[in-house]
Amino acid sequence: MLRSMYDLDHYSIAATDGNVGEVTDFLFDDKEWVVRYFVVETGSWLSNRKVLISPIGILKTNWLKKVFPVSITKEQVENSPKIDTDKPVSRQHEIDLLGHYGYPFYWGSTGFWGDGMHPYLLSSGLGQDPQKELDSTALAHEEINRELHQNDDPNLRSCKTIIGYHIHAIDGDIGHVSELLIEDDTMAARYLIVDTTNWFGGKKVLISPEWIEEMDWFDNSVTINLTCLQIKEAPEYHPNEELNRDNELAVYNHYGFTGYWMAPT
Repeated sequence: MLRSMYDLDHYSIAATDGNVGEVTDFLFDDKEWVVRYFVVETGSWLSNRKVLISPIGILKTNWLKKVFPVSITKEQVENSPKIDTDKPVSRQHEIDLLGHYGYPFYWGSTGFWGDGMHPYLLSSGLGQDPQKELDSTALAHEEINRELHQNDDPNLRSCKTIIGYHIHAIDGDIGHVSELLIEDDTMAARYLIVDTTNWFGGKKVLISPEWIEEMDWFDNSVTINLTCLQIKEAPEYHPNEELNRDNELAVYNHYGFTGYWMAPT
């Protein structure tokens, strides 16, 4: 199911022994467009420290009570590597953080999360290479993998930072980003919600990250390979209505693209 990033805002993170805090932002990978971490305000129990919590540890989400139960303890959170969430998160930071919780690395494979599409597969071991054995050879391979990737640029961006970014179409400006729609099982950011009201008194429409030509982080803009007319005539997105597969299909058909759900995994 697709959910607005604002709907997921302020969800509680419940450790196995108590409440950790509330989600206040999301860090997404701007290459894969997948949410890699929740930014969590811990509150007074941890001196209002902000921590990063990976979706890898999420158990069954309680959507009614707005709670993400995670398979970690408050002590683990307290002792987790201190990361300044207001600054870029390096690959070495990620290696230290994931290692602290005993999670495998999500990068280096073909799926969103290791060899799978869902974050929980990594914590269960199902998202890892089935041929990998837990022996000295595998441990040596893991150490090599760590060294190869420790200086990578993970390209993690704040979801809230891109709100308000201007949309540059092929033939002019057409709107701004007002929200992201996140798939709640894969944590993939499937759509940017584009508000065109200020341009032609229009409406909100959906744009897939697949159609982005360039993200300009200095100019605060998104360049897409679509025309203003295509966007102007796109199916309107209604925030108060559930977005079903027929609605998504209408969007993709309008732009002449194949839906992401039909693409090979």
